[in-house]
Amino acid sequence: MTESAATLPLGTRGAILLRMLAIQASWNYETLVGNGIGFCVEPALRRLPGGTGGVPYRAALARQSQYFNAHPYMAAVAVGALARAELDGVEPAKIERFRTALCGPLGSVGDRLVWAAWLPLCALGALLVFALGAGPVGTVLTFLISYNVGHLALRVWGINVGWREGLRVAHALGSPVLRQGPDWLARAGTLVAGVALPLVVQRLVGTGRAVLIEVLLAVLVGAFLVTRLHGRIEVWKWSLGVLVLFALYSVLR
Repeated sequence: MTESAATLPLGTRGAILLRMLAIQASWNYETLVGNGIGFCVEPALRRLPGGTGGVPYRAALARQSQYFNAHPYMAAVAVGALARAELDGVEPAKIERFRTALCGPLGSVGDRLVWAAWLPLCALGALLVFALGAGPVGTVLTFLISYNVGHLALRVWGINVGWREGLRVAHALGSPVLRQGPDWLARAGTLVAGVALPLVVQRLVGTGRAVLIEVLLAVLVGAFLVTRLHGRIEVWKWSLGVLVLFALYSVLR
């Protein structure tokens, strides 16, 4: 391990985190988020012998800008681990095998944790706030604040755990939080949905008999479609979309 690899300064971690917000800015069909990985790792690579003008820096940056495919938030784990591997002087061939091995786990874990669990939970939480009387601004802010706090915390954790574990980061991916987190969040989302959806309908319907009939018809049609399309659609997305459209209709009519 080189002396520069012993610690990663707070300023460098901050620069990496800031760049992580734009990791998909150079997404393309050839390297996917590979260029983004190189862009995010680059602040750490400046600590290689010779700095930005040295051969190690140029070789490492070229290596880290190759093909990579993972969830954009969980890619922070790869960025931290790859930065540690480069500064530790790990053999290039071993680093490339390590990069390839990271793609699958970081993609599947991120999809289950964020897209299938955290995102719907935040959306349902915002609907609950709306049902309790919040206006459009308060509802939108609830979603934006909760969702962004979650994904920023995930990125910070990913950078730190990747740097700390390096090539041994696979152990961190087996933590109970990542393995059981999606299930916990899904259960929480179910609970929030059970409380929020009736309250949302009550707020939208009020005492109007005509609107109540429309709601009942929508429920019947929705139940029929969910039954027929079971296993071929993600019901929570469809249900949430219909509820949002109904809310907009009720406000604008």
